[in-house]
Amino acid sequence: MAATFLVLNGPNLNMLGLREPDVYGYETLDDVSRLMAERADALGVSVDFRQSNSEGELVTWIQQARGNAAAIIINAGAYSHTSVAILDALRAAEVPVFEVHLSNIYRREDFRHHSYISSMAEAVLCGFGVDGYVFALDAAVKRYG
Repeated sequence: MAATFLVLNGPNLNMLGLREPDVYGYETLDDVSRLMAERADALGVSVDFRQSNSEGELVTWIQQARGNAAAIIINAGAYSHTSVAILDALRAAEVPVFEVHLSNIYRREDFRHHSYISSMAEAVLCGFGVDGYVFALDAAVKRYG
């Protein structure tokens, strides 16, 4: 059975392609999902791709990853900068974490320069647009697939 990599997307990522395309690009979340499925197929693994605007739902999915996912790839959106609950869930899941941001958070507003998730992530990919997801999957599979 192929390893499964959980790919989580936080608030407003369902608006990709519509919301601030000059910052986040024109690809939609469906485009990202298809891209990840194609790459996973090429690597011989599977991805479980999800999005929620709800912090609690993200926490529940993270908790369910314990013992069920080879790694978590997460773009928590704004929750990256605010959610201790997501950080605590990621620690409790005891699953390797790869953090993704479409934009370079260090070239943006000061409050975006801090991410709670980064303190425990295996790697942080920011500024690569949707390619950051693929880079994260490649690294996760190389290390944990």
